[in-house]
Parts: sequence; structure tokens; C-alpha cells
Amino acid sequence: MEKPPPLFIFQIILFLLTPSILATSDSPNPTPVTFSVTEFGATGDGVHYDTLSIQSTIDSCPSGLPCRVTFPSPGKYLTATIHLRSGVILNVETGATILGGTKLEDYPKESSRWYVVLAENATDVAIEGGGVVDGQAEKFVVRYNPRKNVMVSWNQTGSCLGDECRPRLVGFLGCKNVRIFNITLNQPAYWCLHLVRSENISIHDIAIYGDLNIPNNDGIDIEDSNNTVITRCHIDTGDDAICPKSSTGPVYNLTVTDSWIRSKSSAIKLGSASWFEFKHFVFDNITIVDSHRGLAFQIRDGGNVDDIVFSNLNISTRYYDPLWWGRAEPIYVTTCPRDSTSKEASISNVRFINITANSENGIFLSGSKRGLLRNLSFINMNITYRRFTGYAGGLLDYRPGCQELVKHKTAGIMMEHIEGLEVRNVEMRWENNELEQWNNPMEFKPSTVNNIYFSNFNSILYSNSKSS
Repeated sequence: MEKPPPLFIFQIILFLLTPSILATSDSPNPTPVTFSVTEFGATGDGVHYDTLSIQSTIDSCPSGLPCRVTFPSPGKYLTATIHLRSGVILNVETGATILGGTKLEDYPKESSRWYVVLAENATDVAIEGGGVVDGQAEKFVVRYNPRKNVMVSWNQTGSCLGDECRPRLVGFLGCKNVRIFNITLNQPAYWCLHLVRSENISIHDIAIYGDLNIPNNDGIDIEDSNNTVITRCHIDTGDDAICPKSSTGPVYNLTVTDSWIRSKSSAIKLGSASWFEFKHFVFDNITIVDSHRGLAFQIRDGGNVDDIVFSNLNISTRYYDPLWWGRAEPIYVTTCPRDSTSKEASISNVRFINITANSENGIFLSGSKRGLLRNLSFINMNITYRRFTGYAGGLLDYRPGCQELVKHKTAGIMMEHIEGLEVRNVEMRWENNELEQWNNPMEFKPSTVNNIYFSNFNSILYSNSKSS
């Protein structure tokens, strides 16, 4: 049983800090009060739970002032869910690690609040410091499988269904003015960094490492949240790396720049939760490496998409096992109803500018009869198609829902249900491989695709360097 910190320690700390608190209370940019979790009894031995000590430190922060809660280095601080308050800056020093608990009793009753670090309805909150927050994902693996690991599911609680019942790593729910800076988020058992109904978010200079064989360990999920900037991030994870979702409200004003991504699913994906609008997104200067899908729109629930720009991107995609959504498409833009109860949505005014891609499969653009793709632009693009894995091709992947997997030969750009497409200064290069039948630079039915403009479009064959 973990013992609470001695009361007199807190009283001494508060007494010593009172003069500085009073001196800064009227300042427009007050100096943060600083507490160390070790001063409140945390051991940092990685074996005994430090939850009470950590939470006592947080709860001791004075209201209305910034408060830095420090995890000293070296140390591994094992904890159940810790709850941030307004004004709290979680400062995990370089060499220090917050370790998430692996037992059901470590987390709140409601599965929607299963996070190692959780902030709810807080303002001016942050995580920083150069250290690590670790979800210990390997302890949630039931059976290792080379195709996809089988994971623990806490669905016996009745608060969630299926096999996606595991704790997330970090969550900001209903928060304003959120800053995540200079931190490593490591081995989440489920989603890693989850932003829900939050505003004014800055994420920069962070690294996310998730096991490539663990399902549903998304990197950053921006759900119903607005005014988000992500820059200089390194994300290496099994499931979708950056994933805006609209479940209870729209997602506006998302900017992602200067980042490196690898994913066994989609590097960047809009959806599939898409009941509300996505609007005003910019993705610039991003490198995507060895991903199952590069840029993806998976719109399935009736929320429209408008004004999205991808620029200055370098993409490489490859096949992985078909258990993972994706078929090595560098660009994948789809909208179709998830099921018979779902609405159709449109995707409009999307621009792809200065894109270089190396891929095992073509670009897939698929609207629906009452949910068209409108005004797409491909400008200054260089795309190389070649096969280098042993996985079978020849499939169109509509998952989730819609037509699921459909047999189809590979084409450079596969199109259906489009109104307005500009292709300008685009070059496709094809590996000379007769077995794969790379024989259609573009494929579409004229009855479903209208208003196409081409300027300086080239498709050329090249010899495989291995045979030359």
C-alpha cells in the first residue's frame, strides 16, 4: 500500500514558497511555482507506485498561477492515472520516465478516461522537460503474431466493446491552451496522444515511438479540436500517425510542418470518424517513410472536407500484411457511406503541391454518387512506382465499410466520382515489371469523372536497376 506524503513536508514547502507566490501574483507573466514529486514522497524506483505522491504534488499547486511539477532524473515513476489541473506544467526531466500502470484498477471506472496522464477541462496545461512517458505496451500483448499482435482487452468491464479496450497514454479533454514540448511518448498500449474538444494546442519537438506490430497505437489523434499546430515531430508507430477525427464537432485550423513519420497504417489520415466538418488544414515539409499509406482521407459518416493543402512532401509507401488497412497508396482520397445508415459527404478544394513519392501502388481517388470529390489539384509531382516487397497487389481498399477489398489491377491514378481535377507538371515513372502489369497511367469511367485538366503530364517506363 502506497503511503501519502508527510503533511509537514508540504507545509514547509508552501511556507517557503509563499513570498514568491505573493510577489508574482500580479505579474502578467508570473514565474511558475516549482514542486518536485520526490519532495512529496515519490521514489522513482519503477517498482512501487508513486501515484499518491505525484497527485499530491499536482493538487498542491496554487490556483491561478503556473506551477511546474518536476520529475527528477534519474527515476522511473510508476503510476496509475494522474490528473492535471489548470496551470500545471508537467516537467519530466531528461533521464526521467513516467511509467503507466498495466492493471485495470490503475485507471478510472469509465473507459473514456483510461489515460496514464489526463487533463479534463483545464486551461494553460503543458508537458515538457526532455524525459519520457511510457505506456509499457509490451505488457498488454497476449500473443505475439508476425502479422499483428493479439492484445489484452478489458471489455469484461462492460464499458467498452471488442478488442480495443486498453488505456491510452496522454489525453487532453475539453482543454484550452495546451502545450506539449520536448518530450518522448513511448510504447502506448492504445492511442498515444489524444486531444478531445480542445482549443489552441501547440505540439512541437516531440517523439512518439509505438511498436509497429501493435494495433490501434495511433500517434496523435486530434478529435473535435481546433487551432492545432504540430511541428518538428518524429512519429514512428504501428497505426495511424496523425489522425484528425470529428465525432461530436468539427475540426478546424490544423497545421503540421517539419516532421518525420513512419506508420504501418496511414501516416496522415482524416477520419474514419467523420460526422462533422474538416476545414483549413495545412501539411508542409513532411517526410513519410515505409508507410502502408501516405496521405489518406477516410470519410465515412457524412462530414464534409474543404480547404486542405499538402505541400513539399517526400513519401515512400510499401505493402504490409492486408490485416492492416492500406494498400501502399501514396495518396488515398475516399468518401463513401460506412453503412446503410450513414450519410454521404463531399471532399473539396484539396491541393497536393511539390510531392515526391516512391510507392508500390497507385493513387486512389474515390468519391460516391452523392458525395463527390471536387476540385482536386496535383501540381509539381514526381511519382515512382516499383515493387520491392513480396505481398500481393491487385486490390482496391475501401475499408472500413463501403466495398471493403476489391480485386483490381494497378494504375497510376485510379479515379471515380470526381468533379474537377487538375494535373499539372506531374511525372510518373514505372518500373519495368511485366508480372505486375503496370499498364495504366490513369483509369476511370468517363461517366463518373468530369472536368479534368492536364498540363505537362508524363508517364515513362524505366529499367529496374537490379537487372541493369
